[in-house]
Amino acid sequence: MPLSFFRPELLAPAGNFAKLRVALRYGADAVYLGGTTLSLRSGTAGFDRDAVAHGVEVAHDAGVQVYFCLNAFPLETDLAAVQEALVMLDALSAGHRVDGLIVADPGVFALARKFLPNTPVHVSTQANTGNSAAVQFWQELGATRVNLARELTHRDLRQVRHAVPNMELELFVHGAMCLALSGRCSLSAHLNARSANKGNCTQPCRFQYRPQALAMAVEEQLRPGDVLWEVQEGEDFTAFFSPRDLCLVKYLPWLCRNRIDALKIEGRMRSVAYVALACDVYRTALDDFTQGRFRPDLYLRELGASLHRPMDSGFFLYGASTATAKRWDCIGTKTMVGHLHSQEGSGRWCTQVLDRWNTEEPVEMVLPGLRRLVLRPGEYGLENERGDALDRAHPGQRVMLCCDHPECNEDIFIRQIQSQAPGRARGATR
Repeated sequence: MPLSFFRPELLAPAGNFAKLRVALRYGADAVYLGGTTLSLRSGTAGFDRDAVAHGVEVAHDAGVQVYFCLNAFPLETDLAAVQEALVMLDALSAGHRVDGLIVADPGVFALARKFLPNTPVHVSTQANTGNSAAVQFWQELGATRVNLARELTHRDLRQVRHAVPNMELELFVHGAMCLALSGRCSLSAHLNARSANKGNCTQPCRFQYRPQALAMAVEEQLRPGDVLWEVQEGEDFTAFFSPRDLCLVKYLPWLCRNRIDALKIEGRMRSVAYVALACDVYRTALDDFTQGRFRPDLYLRELGASLHRPMDSGFFLYGASTATAKRWDCIGTKTMVGHLHSQEGSGRWCTQVLDRWNTEEPVEMVLPGLRRLVLRPGEYGLENERGDALDRAHPGQRVMLCCDHPECNEDIFIRQIQSQAPGRARGATR
């Protein structure tokens, strides 16, 4: 029997219009996007005025809300650009207005209240809100939601929730983590003169390094003999600064029981395939929980099979008996190879190739609800623009997928899998 429980909003990244459409296809309740500047993700194309209006229209038609990011920390010379963005949003017609603004800087917050007094304001995680007094501060200023700092443990979250029962609380549950406090990093500015806090992070924590000495080992004064950090000299570079990805899918029941209003997936700069898989897993997990079942092993296996960055629980478990994050390694055995864009006739789908695609191996359609429909060689085909059959396709190609299965649809993904054991039924789903 379905359970009656608090249902949080699933909030997904929309770095461009394609990712917005994919988030809608795979079950997001809301999306967040940014303009062309001052949204902390200048590496994405962003949305200009017309694109915002179109994106809002498409999302609202699907019953999905849209939040606009202005969460950079502007300098004095950037204030004019902030005001231009707010004026642009204010000029949108009533049916194309965003459902909320995401801000971090107090000055931007004040300008948002001035230029868009009727638009809800959400406080970004960049504001590093880590206690109930800070939440109440923003609430008294007129904020309707606060994204809590990523450094909070489950005990901290419960205490804040109990202290501010009438405030919407949002939490990142999946995606990239940062070495710096709530993402306020200076590495990029120091190394490449590009400020992470203005949306221009070059992610030097993801770069690969190697020591010049034979080895580098560091121990702390009060812990002699206990090596905290060690890097050995070798032939290869290593990304030893790079944090794991956050993954809290296993703890969704806890988040629901403690009434966290919105669960946010990081990733406006990640691929469309990442958005599809993350939304599909978290949407299915939430829906499963409402139906009285929960399958964390399945969710973690799905994420681990197609993603290639190791995951852990971040700060969520700190203070528990283990006192450390729970880690899950990715095995990366299934590769997203195709993204269906549009139908070009009966059983013919214009498809963007995302990775090397071998038609001599089985594939599976990645369908919403964690449904995976297997297609063996011969049950589908690929053609180039001239209509020639292909046995291989390569990243960046546009090809025609020839498949008449009724589950084929726009924004569905195709995933390459290893050969299946003989005897598996055609079209079997998991």
